[in-house]
Amino acid sequence: MPAYRRAELPRFPGWRAALGPGIVWMALAQGSGELIWWPYIIAKYGLAFLFLLLPACLLQWPLTFEIGRYTLLCGESIWTGFFRLSRWFALPLWVLMAASFLWFGAFASAGGTAIAELTHSPPGLSPRGQSLFWGYATIAICTAAVFMSRGVYRMIERIMVAVAVVTVGGLVIACTHPSVLEVAPEFLRATVLPAWPPLRPFEDKDTSTLLTAVTFAGLGGFWTLFYSYWVREKGVGMAGLRPSATEAGAAPSDDRALTPGAVPTDSVGASGRLRAWIRFLFVDSGIGIFGNIVTTLLTCLLAYAVLLPKGLLPAGWEIATVQSEFFALRWGAVGKLLFLVVAAAFLGDTWLSTADAVARVNTDVIRTIFPQARRKTESRWYKIFFLILTAITCATMPLAQPGALIVISAVLGFFGTVIFSIAILILNHGVLPRSLPHFARPSRAAALLLTVSCAAYLALAAAYVYTMLR
Repeated sequence: MPAYRRAELPRFPGWRAALGPGIVWMALAQGSGELIWWPYIIAKYGLAFLFLLLPACLLQWPLTFEIGRYTLLCGESIWTGFFRLSRWFALPLWVLMAASFLWFGAFASAGGTAIAELTHSPPGLSPRGQSLFWGYATIAICTAAVFMSRGVYRMIERIMVAVAVVTVGGLVIACTHPSVLEVAPEFLRATVLPAWPPLRPFEDKDTSTLLTAVTFAGLGGFWTLFYSYWVREKGVGMAGLRPSATEAGAAPSDDRALTPGAVPTDSVGASGRLRAWIRFLFVDSGIGIFGNIVTTLLTCLLAYAVLLPKGLLPAGWEIATVQSEFFALRWGAVGKLLFLVVAAAFLGDTWLSTADAVARVNTDVIRTIFPQARRKTESRWYKIFFLILTAITCATMPLAQPGALIVISAVLGFFGTVIFSIAILILNHGVLPRSLPHFARPSRAAALLLTVSCAAYLALAAAYVYTMLR
């Protein structure tokens, strides 16, 4: 890999212009742990495991911040940083990531369960057949939107912001129902003090599900690395020197993916500009973390107040439909229909944003390791990989129920997190600082916080392996 070059750090453009990646982070997380697995755990076992939620979310903050900080300081994606560490480290990690995303079409089929419940069509098909039909329709619509859009990231950001606002607003209103407020005090106590024992004996088959809930208490697994690409596409810090090559209008001779990353020069005012960018990154990544905490707590509270008394569990081909009782509590049949629309929307945009980010990662990797691949532009490779991912997810969707596929992806992604979190610690606090001016080097406190996250993920992985082998 070529050495980092030096360039002037762009000025912070203001909060309104810069905010966005953290909201995308939060909205993407809404399609996994928030909607599905934490409500499942609460509806089945009560409040026994709720105390794990806040630590699981907060552990991601140092990691997410460091992923964004790498791109802020040199304009490169975090995957390019992994190749700077070692090609023989980055390649196996990429293979593991590719394996974990073979099944992310499950998010489209999970959204299809909501539309199938909403429309009960096409007539004559089973619930499974109807869910798959609408899952395929969702993928077709999203793929068409990508190829017709003149700005893919801008389109995704706008969709994610709209879905996040509607979802959070609806959940807040649903939680004002008297039956929900009545159980709120004991619920809030359980976020800190374990409400042990569980309402029923823990089943071994739910071990992976609990790990998935912890991993997806936010944007877990390889999804966390996507934050680097949203930061890059938004033009945060040194990434502002690199126009997006995946948007329409990229020059045919475009070779920007291979341009050495640029680190800030030690010029007059650079230190102040960097402090402004660091404050932004702290707040933006915090929006993703704390927005996710609020939304997950709301869905868990509703699961405890609504699903648990009725004995309803998000599972099988109804994985995203039983939660419609959340909105039905406040608005009756109309609320139930509204929730199904919202669930279909944010599970569909989970598939879209995931396909977009994985295509970006694959484009980076292929153009880094194969010189002949550089004959095609980033834009061309991005579209090729997007179509390949579309075909793969369409093929894997019918293989199992959505929940089983999501769990497989989560388990692979969790072990990936253990590996790449340690790599980011080495990259950001060992390799990159050698090329940075003194004012841009990270603090020891930041290294300590990331070390704590790494140790926690390693301990969770060891506990999971021990539980599965005993």
